[in-house]
This record gives sequence, C-alpha cells and structure tokens, in this order.
Amino acid sequence: MSQLERAWLTRENGQGLVGDVFYTRFESYIGTVWVASTHRGICRISLGAQAEEAFRSWLSDRAGVGPPWEESEALMHAVSQLCEYLSGRRRVFDLPLDARGTAFQRAVWNRVGHIPYGETSTYGAIAYLVGNPKASRAVGAAVGANPVPIIVPCHRVIGANGALTGFGGGLEVKESLLRLEGAYPL
Repeated sequence: MSQLERAWLTRENGQGLVGDVFYTRFESYIGTVWVASTHRGICRISLGAQAEEAFRSWLSDRAGVGPPWEESEALMHAVSQLCEYLSGRRRVFDLPLDARGTAFQRAVWNRVGHIPYGETSTYGAIAYLVGNPKASRAVGAAVGANPVPIIVPCHRVIGANGALTGFGGGLEVKESLLRLEGAYPL
C-alpha cells in the first residue's frame, strides 16, 4: 500500500473520501512548488511567482468534494522525485497522474510527455503529431492548461522560431528548467 493510499485510509476518522485532495509544498531554486493529488494520482503542480494563488484557485475550482488537506507524508514520493529532477538526478517520473482535461488536451499532454529530457519540440510539431497540423494555437492552449508541469514537460515546447514562449511558472522558470536539462540556449 502506498503512502497516498494509507493517507486516504487514515485521514481524521479513518474514512478517507474518494473525492479528497491532499497537497503539500516545498522550496526549490525555482521558488515554492505546490503539489496536489487525488486518490488516482498527482492532479496539480503550481510553480513560479504566482504558484500559491494559482494553486489554491485551481483546487477550489476543479478538485475534490471538500477542502484539500495539507498532507506532506502522503506526497513524499512525489516530492522526492520532483527534488531529484530539480537537482539533475532524475530524468523520468514514475508517478500516477490524475490530469483531467478534454480528449484533445490529453492527446497533447501525452505527446508532450514523450519529448525526451534535454530536447525541445514546437507547438506545430505537436499539432502534427496529434493529427491536426493546423492546430498550433489549440496545442498552445492545451499546453498552457497542463495541470502537471515538469512531470508532463510543457517547458520543452517552444515557438517555431526557437523562442521561449508562455509558461505558467514564468519564462524565467522555463529557461531554468531547460538549462537544467542542457537544452538552453536553443
């Protein structure tokens, strides 16, 4: 039984709810990283300058049947993997995800998830790979809606001209992550 499963079973009166959401936060060189999970897996990561506000707003709007529970122990495995990545010791994650989105968004996130560590792709290339080569802007919107950055490495998606483009954590964080992976300068 995982730490996350144990947390659901032992919460308060021993009756974890399927709709519950646990969260934690940790400090890193890119700022505070906020992580949340449902019983299915990681559902949200927020980072950068607006992390806390965006994180709490997202949880209020989209996750859980009740208020989220701050539970560091339940998310220890996820935090450990994220810290390993941020220190350059991890290239691939093996965490369960509960990234909810439309069928198109999930198709884009799946493709983005296949961009290798240290490499980049473009919105147009992702559009082509999901079977709609003229949907670069729609791909950009789907990438922007990615609820689990770093694990689904949307920072690896750049503009057709090689420019760094929008990133929920800010362009400075995107650049830092690409530098960590050796993919910057482009």
